[in-house]
Amino acid sequence: MAKGYSNDDVTVYFDNDKCIHSANCVNGLKSVFNPQNRPWINMQGAQSEEIIGVVKNCPSGALSYNMSNEMNEQKNNQGEEILIKVNKGGPYLIKGNVKIIDKDGTETVKDGSVALCRCGESQNKPYCDGNHKNKEFDD
Repeated sequence: MAKGYSNDDVTVYFDNDKCIHSANCVNGLKSVFNPQNRPWINMQGAQSEEIIGVVKNCPSGALSYNMSNEMNEQKNNQGEEILIKVNKGGPYLIKGNVKIIDKDGTETVKDGSVALCRCGESQNKPYCDGNHKNKEFDD
């Protein structure tokens, strides 16, 4: 279950089960994402746009966000393309607003980034959990 952290503009969610510990968040904005602090996400540590940029850079989709109504209206007027990248030796990285329908027909909307398993070793399919590193997956 993802935990939410909010400011006036945006709520950031962290789902530990999806995290592959790439540290993109910590390296991208330590004033907000600092695992040494409690809580580890400080939404007052930077401007909302900066925080959203780092969340969108999360390769696994462990970080996601929802914007307030005003910011959401601004985003909807911009139009966003979907990017699918094959990560060498790792997951498919998908960036954008996508709907994932699992084998049971359950629909999940992901806005930002999500990493889908390519090696078959994930214990959290269809999402990558980083197990490709343990199996030395080579595409």
